[in-house]
Amino acid sequence: MSNTGHDTHSHTHGASVEAAHGSHDASHDAAHIAAHVGAYVKVGLGLLVLTGVTVGLSYVDFGTREMNIIVGMLVAALKAGLVAFIFMHLNGEKITIWRFLIMTTIFVMGLFFLTYLFHADPISGTSHSTH
Repeated sequence: MSNTGHDTHSHTHGASVEAAHGSHDASHDAAHIAAHVGAYVKVGLGLLVLTGVTVGLSYVDFGTREMNIIVGMLVAALKAGLVAFIFMHLNGEKITIWRFLIMTTIFVMGLFFLTYLFHADPISGTSHSTH
């Protein structure tokens, strides 16, 4: 029974301390949220600009089809990075998440490389072969 009385006292004291500092925490939280919203708006506008850049680059000939694809993929990777870092909050994650992200990126790059190898030297007898 005495523990219950002690718990009630500590909760009451904790609530009074919270009430005394509540206005400071609320203004700090509002400023913190406003800073995040500002960053989200800036990144959103940046993504709109980069989308315009992507559309504009689609009308530019970089010499070969492969170079056009590489330039488009670089802009797309930049946009994906912005979304991942800011909107998905990867910029504050632990090292384990980064390790998985790095390994996934290496795997995807390997798949792109295998696709490149296939197009550079297709298997004879397939519909894509020129032999």
